[in-house]
Amino acid sequence: MMAWWFLVGAIAAEVAATLGLKVATVHRWVFGFVAAGYVTAFVLLSYALAYGMPIGVAYGLWTAFGVALTALFARWIFAEPLTRRMMAGIGLIIVGVLCVELGA
Repeated sequence: MMAWWFLVGAIAAEVAATLGLKVATVHRWVFGFVAAGYVTAFVLLSYALAYGMPIGVAYGLWTAFGVALTALFARWIFAEPLTRRMMAGIGLIIVGVLCVELGA
């Protein structure tokens, strides 16, 4: 169970850091928080692996949810486009990761 909590934290840290990159293009001091977010994400991902989560499942979920949440939050925060085709692509990523997880 702890592995899942570490993975959730890794996803949250990675999404926050990625969104921070957009802010850092205007406010350079944000780069420190971006770097800290990515380091935190990798540390938490490594803890998820240390607690027994298979790497294929952990990395697949981390990337799929990272892409999906980053796109959704970028739409909400920065008014970036989120087309039907993009949403379909996010759905395909999630379905693919579910196939990998269920196959594990």
